[in-house]
Amino acid sequence: MNAWVVLLAQGLGLGRVPLAPGTLGSLAGVGLTVLLLATGQAGWYAAGTLAGVALSVWACGQAERVLGQKDPGSIVLDEIVAVPICFAGWLVWHGVHHGGLLRPAELFRGSGWVVTLALFAAFRFFDVLKPWPVRQSQALAGGWGVTADDVLAAVYVNLVLAPVWWLSSSRG
Repeated sequence: MNAWVVLLAQGLGLGRVPLAPGTLGSLAGVGLTVLLLATGQAGWYAAGTLAGVALSVWACGQAERVLGQKDPGSIVLDEIVAVPICFAGWLVWHGVHHGGLLRPAELFRGSGWVVTLALFAAFRFFDVLKPWPVRQSQALAGGWGVTADDVLAAVYVNLVLAPVWWLSSSRG
């Protein structure tokens, strides 16, 4: 059982890749975002995102215990589950202006790929930089500390980038 929990926390092996495991985990998070959008329901998107965060808190905490390390770099489930949160501002904006949830293809079609890339890059920036209180949240016990910093980095993404599309829509 411990091996399976560690494998899950390591993003089914992505975290074992020696070069940029956090970036690979974040890319997997874009894939998770696509899957959640494929439900076509904002409620399922939100429930899946919350369930992912809860799973991350549990699995990452267990993996820390098994591996005997505090937030080892090989644990990337926290990045995977935080990426869908990065899209929250865009999803709300889209819902207000277009009356529904984004379709998965819209992340990569037209100007959508630019927004997706900007959200991804901003997440990596805040995850690495760890501005207050992101870094401080890592002091939380177990899986809470592993997961909270990525969730807070995703909140920063929304605080910084959401105004961009809200302001752009007020000009048009």
